[in-house]
Amino acid sequence: MTTLRPIGRGIQTAMFISRWLMAPFLIGLICSVVMVAIRFFINLVSLAIRLPVESWQDLVVDILNLIDLTLMANLVLIVAFSAYGNYIRKIDNADHSDWPPGLIDIDFSAMKQKLLGSIAGIAAVDSLAWYLDLENHADASKLSWAIAFPLMFVAAMVLLALADRLARR
Repeated sequence: MTTLRPIGRGIQTAMFISRWLMAPFLIGLICSVVMVAIRFFINLVSLAIRLPVESWQDLVVDILNLIDLTLMANLVLIVAFSAYGNYIRKIDNADHSDWPPGLIDIDFSAMKQKLLGSIAGIAAVDSLAWYLDLENHADASKLSWAIAFPLMFVAAMVLLALADRLARR
């Protein structure tokens, strides 16, 4: 029995230290936000160049694509900050009083809601862009899926919120 205690402590220590294995993933996520930002500005410059000859539908679709990229960057940051705070080190509010609370206080329940909300928003923006470009995509079944997809995420978000509320009781 006494020989198991050092083994148990060793396993616990290894498990605790293994949280640092998340660091390369989080650095990769931050790099992906940089890539999304670069893509955003490439699309913005391209849109500005085409603006004089752009139809209003194409302009709206291009702006919706910029919104998509913004939502995607937000989504990645939510995951990165939540994972950092939950696995590597808790971020102290007192040390970072000027940081937005949405970056610091993200537990798994809040992260799930924010993730699903962001994904539903991205899907809704994509559906709207697809709808506005309907003359190029006249397939009714695809339009049905484009509308149903964000609705599925909204339903999942409501069910998760309900489950979280029931779990707190």
